[in-house]
Amino acid sequence: MDRICVGLIGFGTVGRGLAHALYSQRDGLLKKVGLPIELTRVADIGVTELPPEFAGVHLSKDAHDLFNDPEIDIVVELIGGIEPAKSFILEAIKRGKHVITANKALLSTHGREIFEAAVANNVEVGFEASVGGGIPVIKALKEGLVANRIEVIRGIMNGTANYILTMMTEHGTPFDEVLKDAQQKGFAEADPTYDIEGIDTAHKLAILMTIAYGQHVQLKDISVEGISSIKPIDIDFAKEFGYRIKLLAISRNHGSHVEARVHPTMVPVNSMLANINGSFNAIQFTGDIVDDVLLYGHGAGMMPTGSAVAADVVDISRNIIASSVNRVPSLSWLPEHFTEPKITPMGELTCPYYFRVTVLDEPGVLSKISGILGNHNISIRSVIQKGQKPGQPVHVVLRVHMASEGAVQKAVAEIDGLDFCTEPTVRIRVLINED
Repeated sequence: MDRICVGLIGFGTVGRGLAHALYSQRDGLLKKVGLPIELTRVADIGVTELPPEFAGVHLSKDAHDLFNDPEIDIVVELIGGIEPAKSFILEAIKRGKHVITANKALLSTHGREIFEAAVANNVEVGFEASVGGGIPVIKALKEGLVANRIEVIRGIMNGTANYILTMMTEHGTPFDEVLKDAQQKGFAEADPTYDIEGIDTAHKLAILMTIAYGQHVQLKDISVEGISSIKPIDIDFAKEFGYRIKLLAISRNHGSHVEARVHPTMVPVNSMLANINGSFNAIQFTGDIVDDVLLYGHGAGMMPTGSAVAADVVDISRNIIASSVNRVPSLSWLPEHFTEPKITPMGELTCPYYFRVTVLDEPGVLSKISGILGNHNISIRSVIQKGQKPGQPVHVVLRVHMASEGAVQKAVAEIDGLDFCTEPTVRIRVLINED
């Protein structure tokens, strides 16, 4: 063997980032790996010409050209989506080629099939770029923290949602206006549903939980809420109470079961996560030995994500050269020790809550709301009422002590059914140290 040959499916934003990283760092990588790593084939249905520095790279529209090339050692899939990405990856594995992907949606829904196929064919799957963009979170979790029982995972894992909430916090701009601005600046997709509704974050949490707990966690196992209902008034109240609102992924290991949830959260301003702003991401792990570890950086973008994919290329290249393929299992745990997920029912979650109830300004409103909460064993910590213009509904804001999610859901349903309620009640969970 005189070189490592890489085939790339998808020469889009991240594909170009990977190609640039391998090309611009080729001399340094040779000194670190021992053999040249060369991009030799690219498949992309929409690209007709590669940049001049890749003049020697074979370009085609058919991914099977990569699979059929016996010199290709590593196939990198960067087209996203479920199909044909899934079929391409499985075909590459079947042909005995190592694979790398940044496809969190695919891994969080069909990851088990892919990883089991890789084990059966004795090849590796690299997926560092699937969570956290340029942040080396996968490697840190499966190798750097391997001696820990992971107790808690918390994270801001979507730059679009974090950018929107940051702009709302700093400028008081309504959600819709910030979203439109983010789309114009390229921070948000034309269809931002996955980002703002928490689905993209849930994809990433499923992957981290799978590695952390040795359980086959999928997207369907995670409770997901987005940020589209958050208004500037909620941001303002959060500030008044000493919190900032963030879209958090949260998992806590209870031993016999694990929490799996994504939702807007009021985070204390003195928390590190509360101070992650703009489009940045941060993932915090709590291990039983190491305690808290926070990883912070760019969660997306051509070069940060390209850097993460390149790191996988180097890792697998080193293992090929050293004849140590699968020295580190792709998911950290040995395959025979994986178990089915045991997810905490969402109704059993307990934490403090913030409620914003929008009501007609009538006598007896607060007593009825208080009565409903009391009937569900929900204890009120404080109440603030802020009026609007005469004749318009008012906002009643309540902070409550620790309450169960099940009780809160029932209470909110009753409150929203009252004649004087004019909008659905906004409820936001509050993060506390022991959450």
